Amino acid sequence: MSTADRDAAAHNASSQTAPPRQPRNVVLVHGAFADGSGWRGVYDDLTARGYRVSIVQNPLTSLADDVAATKRMLDRQDGPTILVGHSWGGTVITEAGIDPKVAGLVYVSALSPDAGETTADQYAGFTTPPEFVIDTQPDGFGFLDLERFKAGFAADTTDADAAFMRDSQVPIAMSAFGTKLTHAAWRTRPSWAVIATDDEAFELAMLRKMAERIGASVTEVKASHALFMTQAKVVADVIDRAAQSVGAAMR
Repeated sequence: MSTADRDAAAHNASSQTAPPRQPRNVVLVHGAFADGSGWRGVYDDLTARGYRVSIVQNPLTSLADDVAATKRMLDRQDGPTILVGHSWGGTVITEAGIDPKVAGLVYVSALSPDAGETTADQYAGFTTPPEFVIDTQPDGFGFLDLERFKAGFAADTTDADAAFMRDSQVPIAMSAFGTKLTHAAWRTRPSWAVIATDDEAFELAMLRKMAERIGASVTEVKASHALFMTQAKVVADVIDRAAQSVGAAMR
């Protein structure tokens, strides 16, 4: 074999084993009172762009259980991954995002506690809008109030979609909000935040403050707390930018 042939063979072998220049894997983590099906629009958009998208189905029984479900999905990824969380899912990705496969974090109107903090701590100094009411059951699980569900969670959806979401909501163990985090992945991973300016689950100032603290690149959009459904393209665009930015840094 000539020197040129050996060089060509070495280049081809290197190309086949080299890691991708940017993450092509995306893992989506839903929040409380919902399930992974709400990500369908984001999923369709990103898969059309060539991403491999996986969706976690959180049991919402505890922070540990949701983190375990997310890690299970991360274990299935074949390379660098953008980890995305909506609402309570932000707490989950903050804890789970230290996984070595995670290259970046995207918070979609999401919580982002620090290590040693609880989710509930994030509300200190802020007022939850009156439209967002949790009805805690005797067994310690909470549903959103049926009468105020659309106003508090999904004001920019149709009445039919809001009714389906209301009647298929997944309750969360309220004790999860009082669990202290062990890790804060945003301290070691680049972060992006998509903030819904008409969010009635969190005060807007709270969302902006959390994003500022973690040093996130922020995109704001006029939307309800259900922006992961109603603003799927905006969310997908931010995830795509995150992947491209991480990829540029990896070169």
